[in-house]
Amino acid sequence: MKTAVYYVFFSVLLTTANLQAQVLPDSQPVPGGVILLPVGKYKEKPVVIFRKRRVLLVNKMNTWIAVTGLPLTLKPGRYSISVKPGIHKKHTVFFNVKAKKYPEQHITLKNKHMVNPDKYDMKRIYKDKKQIRTALTHWRENPSVELEFIKPVKGRYSSHFGLRRFFNKQARRPHSGLDIAAPAGTAIHAPAAGTVISTGNFFFNGNTVFIDHGQGLISMYCHLQNFSVTKGLKLKKGAVIGSVGQTGRVTGPHLHWSVSLNDAMVDPSVFLSFNQRPENK
Repeated sequence: MKTAVYYVFFSVLLTTANLQAQVLPDSQPVPGGVILLPVGKYKEKPVVIFRKRRVLLVNKMNTWIAVTGLPLTLKPGRYSISVKPGIHKKHTVFFNVKAKKYPEQHITLKNKHMVNPDKYDMKRIYKDKKQIRTALTHWRENPSVELEFIKPVKGRYSSHFGLRRFFNKQARRPHSGLDIAAPAGTAIHAPAAGTVISTGNFFFNGNTVFIDHGQGLISMYCHLQNFSVTKGLKLKKGAVIGSVGQTGRVTGPHLHWSVSLNDAMVDPSVFLSFNQRPENK
């Protein structure tokens, strides 16, 4: 009996040490960024809500910190998160979001259906959206989410996050990920530990893999030539998930890499180490 107690106590110590040593992303209070918000010191993990979605929490120096994703569509201004700390009184934490203007990108596509889909294409696109939404809004408890990623594929950053995009001179939604150009067949690796929650072939995204890293942190990999993982597979950091391709809406072989946090598409580069970020390449 004592051995079991000692084992549990030692496990708790290890988990606490991992949390205290955890690397956090830079706090960037802009649309498409991630903001770090201290919410208090509590023995039990509180529940934090932003825009009706649960927020990822880590414990640093005995303080709970809400790692909150800010949608690209968010307008500058004052916002708040609600904190529900168990038996303690619910409270609100306010923060300000600054403006950020992303540059434009103009792309010409030969396949007109990829710009103006017909009714048969739209039927498939609506079906795709349901599966994609289910994956991006998934929540799984994980006490120690890894927040320092590795670059998932060797290659050149060819299109940055947040670009205001125009396809054949027609305005479309901002670019919600990072594009990394690499030869077809180049291996793609999981940037952090996680579980495969969905795979599929979609009209715009082509062959796609979704990885759940825990607490609403989901990464998505699009335009793959093929993928070598299945739903439910647990992955270690660096595990191969597939290879670079040019399926879906593309102009050449590359990986489109997106990261969703509390159902907000955020800049994947904030989770990379400093020397791996696009601005330092």
